[in-house]
Amino acid sequence: MAPMGVRLSPLGVGVFCLLAVGIIYHLYAGVISSRLAAFRQKTNVDLRDLLAVSVEAAVLGGKEVKKVRSDNSLQEQSKGKTKEGANDPLTLGDLQSHRKMYNLIHNTFPDVTVYSEEHDSVVDKEATWSRNLPADILERIEKGKEVPADSVTVWIDPLDATQEYTENLVQYVTTMVCVAVDGKPVIGVIHQPFTGFTAWAIVGQGANVRPRSSYKINPPSVIVSRSHSGKVTSYIRDAFGNDTKITPAGGAGYKVLTLLEMPASETAPIEQADVYIHITFIKKWDICAGAALLTALGGHMTTLKGDYIDYSGSELNKEGLAASVGVDHKTILEKLPNWDPAKN
Repeated sequence: MAPMGVRLSPLGVGVFCLLAVGIIYHLYAGVISSRLAAFRQKTNVDLRDLLAVSVEAAVLGGKEVKKVRSDNSLQEQSKGKTKEGANDPLTLGDLQSHRKMYNLIHNTFPDVTVYSEEHDSVVDKEATWSRNLPADILERIEKGKEVPADSVTVWIDPLDATQEYTENLVQYVTTMVCVAVDGKPVIGVIHQPFTGFTAWAIVGQGANVRPRSSYKINPPSVIVSRSHSGKVTSYIRDAFGNDTKITPAGGAGYKVLTLLEMPASETAPIEQADVYIHITFIKKWDICAGAALLTALGGHMTTLKGDYIDYSGSELNKEGLAASVGVDHKTILEKLPNWDPAKN
């Protein structure tokens, strides 16, 4: 209470309060602004670390895939039918591999977005990166190439070629991880569980695979899907002629590897192709890793119209696929007939 006979001026009180606030702000502005800056600061991730984790995840997932197949404990279910009417199977190998791969990547890089072909409620908080960097990655890839975590989208395919897996055609089976930055494929990993070979690449930095020494396009040898083919045979012969060799195979990852120079394998020799064509819908976890590998090697993976695919947002690529390396991709595209996968 003010002394008797003294009245406090409302204006004076207001001025005093403003001065007090000003003094406090002046004293603590640095602390407040630094804390706000720290709150706003974006998390960065190193591409070499992302590659190493991607390789480790693909290998761990591959071990689960191989074990389930060896134990003959597939527990096969059906997720329904594809657009072409083929069965879309799900096995214990898919789920076990997903759990290893998804949890490892998500736990290591919680700020990046991870999409997997499979969905599962099992959370494994103990799945952690070993921090081991393979010798070939240490030798070829520089550390310090960082990107904002919120620009990264990771696509994982825990078991590519599930249909062939159920038929024990294991030469087609792969596990795959792809890292896209701002929608562009930057890191690709394709692991073959039944041979143990892992192909990897970072666009602009290096790879452990390379193109073959020669290819041909008059006509090319074309590899296509054996279970989601649609009317691909007539489409390819319209493009390249009736003498074109067309090879059906399982797995988008396997098809990309047929375009590359691969190490000799007595247990599962891989076929060779000059071009990979797909004319129906396909999911991005099937193709992102292959797109990154081919891009890193100077190749291309585009829609049938020649557009590059955005690997952010929607999981579905509706525009078909043309992939090549070591040849003039534009020449291939010019030979392709007009085609609308949505109408076929």
